Amino acid sequence: MSENLDKSNINEAGKSKSNDSEQGLEDAVESSEGALQKKIKSGSASTQGAQRPPSSPPRFVTVEELVETAKGVTNMALAHEIVVNGNFRIKPVELPEDSLEKRVKDIVHKAFWDCLSVQLSEDPPAYDHAIKLLGEIKETLLSFLLPGHTRLRNQIREVLDLDLIQQEAEHGALDISKLAEFIIGMMGTLCAPARDEEVNKLKDIKEIVPLFRAMFSVLGLMKVDMANFAVSSIRPHLMQQSVEYERKKFQELLEKQPNALDFVTQWLEEAAGDLADRTCGRALPAGGGAAGSGDAPVPVPVPDAAAVQDRAYLRLLRWDHLRRPFPETVLMDQARFQELQLQLEHLTILGAVLLVTFSVAAPGVSSQADFAEKLKMTVQILLTDMHLPSFHLEDSLTAIGEKVCVEVSSRLSLCGFSPLTADQETALKGQIQAVASPDDPVRRIVGTVPATSRGC
Repeated sequence: MSENLDKSNINEAGKSKSNDSEQGLEDAVESSEGALQKKIKSGSASTQGAQRPPSSPPRFVTVEELVETAKGVTNMALAHEIVVNGNFRIKPVELPEDSLEKRVKDIVHKAFWDCLSVQLSEDPPAYDHAIKLLGEIKETLLSFLLPGHTRLRNQIREVLDLDLIQQEAEHGALDISKLAEFIIGMMGTLCAPARDEEVNKLKDIKEIVPLFRAMFSVLGLMKVDMANFAVSSIRPHLMQQSVEYERKKFQELLEKQPNALDFVTQWLEEAAGDLADRTCGRALPAGGGAAGSGDAPVPVPVPDAAAVQDRAYLRLLRWDHLRRPFPETVLMDQARFQELQLQLEHLTILGAVLLVTFSVAAPGVSSQADFAEKLKMTVQILLTDMHLPSFHLEDSLTAIGEKVCVEVSSRLSLCGFSPLTADQETALKGQIQAVASPDDPVRRIVGTVPATSRGC
C-alpha cells in the first residue's frame, strides 16, 4: 500500500509543481532555508578581515533589511545547491554525544516524558499532555497529505478529533491504545517503503510512554523523507528557472547593497587585464621597436566577454582562499572550486614526478605502457592524503623518490639494461624532491593554466 501511495504522491506532486509560479518556487525553497546555513557561513569565513576593493560609500541599512537580505541569500544558496548537486539530501540532525546541546536536549526530553508517565500513572489518569501530543501527531499526519487525499484527511480528522478525545478523557472512556493503533496504521500508509520496518516495530511496543516516544522518532524520519521528496519534485522546475532566479536575487541584492559585488568586479577586471597582458600582449609598431613621437597610437585588442569569463574561471583554480575573498557570484560553489584546485595540484605533482622519472629512464623502459601505469599508481597512492592538513609534501616526495628509484632500476634490469647508478639515483631523487617548490621549472610547466586567445 505504501508503494502505491508513494507513486500517487509523485504523480500528483509532479502535476502540482508544473503549475507553480515563481512565487511558489520561492516558497518551496524557503521551507528548507536552514539546510545550508552552515555551508554559507563556512564558505564565507575566508573573507573575514579581508580588505574590500574601493567601492561606493557605505549606506546605512535597517535590521529588517539585513534579515531580509540574509534570508534571500540563504534561499538562493539552497536552490543553487539543489540544482547543481544531484545527491543533495536533507538529513536528520545528529548532535555530538559530548556536546552541551545534546545533554540539554536529553535532559529536557527525559523530564517531559517522565512528566507524561506520572500523569498517566495517576488515579484517575490525567491526559492533558497526552492530548497535546495527539494534536501534534494529527497535524504532522495531515502535513504529509497532498490536496487529493480527501478520504485520508477526513479519516484523520474524524478519529483524532481533539474535542471528542477531551470529552472521553473527562468521562474515563478514553482508549489511548486504540488511538495509537490507528496512528501506527496511518503512518504505515503514508510512510516511504524504507520506513516500513520502523513502523512495524511500533506494533511491538505495549507501554504508552515508550510508544509515544518511538512514534515521534519515526514521524521525525518521515518528515525528512517528505522534505527530500519535495526536493526531488522541485528540482526539474528549479533547473529550468535557476539562471533567472539567481540573476533576480543578485539584482535585488545589488539594489539594496550597491557594493555587494565588488569582489566580482575586481575578479573580472583582473581576468581582462590578464588576457590583455599575457594572451594578446601589447601591440607594437612594425619592426617591434618603440613607437616614435610621430607614430599614431596602436589600439590594444580587447577580448570579448566570453574570453574574459573563461580566463576568470581559470584563475579560480589558482585562488588563494586564505588571503583573498572569493567572488560573490561564485561563493556558493567555493567548496567545489577548492576541491577542483586540490585535484589540479595533485595532478600537477603527479605529472611532474612522472616527467622527471621518464626523462631519466631509458626510452625502451619509459615507453612501456604497463610500467607507466604501475609507476603512476605508485605515486598516486603516496599522494592519497594530499588534501589533509597533516600532509607534508616534502616527506611524501622523499618516499616517492625512494620508491621510484627501486621501480626504475628493477624495470631496467628486467629489460636487460644497467640499473641506475648511485649518482643517477641521487640526481633523480633530487629532481623529484625539487617538485615540492611551486617555482620548480618542471612543476610550473606541467601546472601552467593555458591562457585563452578567444576574442583577441
